[in-house]
Amino acid sequence: MPRVLAVADEVVETLWTTGVRRHRVDLVLAAGDLPFEYLEFLADALNRPMVFVPGNHDADLAGYAPGQGMWLRGGLPAQWPGPAGGTNVDGRVVDVAGLRIAGLGGSIRYNDGPNQWTERQQARRMRRVARSAARRRLRDGRGVDVLLTHAPARGVGDAEDPCHRGFDCLHDAVRRMRPKLLLHGHIHPYGTQVPDRHIGDTLVVNTVGFRILDIAAGGKEGGDG
Repeated sequence: MPRVLAVADEVVETLWTTGVRRHRVDLVLAAGDLPFEYLEFLADALNRPMVFVPGNHDADLAGYAPGQGMWLRGGLPAQWPGPAGGTNVDGRVVDVAGLRIAGLGGSIRYNDGPNQWTERQQARRMRRVARSAARRRLRDGRGVDVLLTHAPARGVGDAEDPCHRGFDCLHDAVRRMRPKLLLHGHIHPYGTQVPDRHIGDTLVVNTVGFRILDIAAGGKEGGDG
């Protein structure tokens, strides 16, 4: 049962020390809007893989691809602006540390910043991810364990102001991919206790700050934080 350190939005100073090693985890999942050097430190200090999606305050990472020992963008060499060693799962499905993870980064569009999407744009991206997950399921019989997003689903832990509204299409994402967990950030609790929620059988967890979660691939999940 892989143990995951899930982080988002708020730097936790006690994690940005070698003391983070007391959390014996198998994987770091980051739901966006954190300094990339913080994510690099976590992955390096824990010596574990790190998978992330960008938040609405992160750099634009679209179009970058590894090739021949360097990063390319538009077929030309480019400087990768993301966290070194991290796997950007935005718009993708990956298998890491025994888990199948699908990713949809960004927030609802509220200005001209990067990593912001209209509902229609995010729904189009979601359908591509769902089709990729379905192809993998046909190939090996495995479903998605974790749907990693920055923004939450509409009406499930989001807010009413323009930049913190959730995406309606994430309900369809859950219906189509049936992940055990949907992990998101974006909604700051400001010191209040945030309850876990559900969309059907999918557990929805706000990971702002950090959570430690034990996730059984294809089975049940449990956690604390």
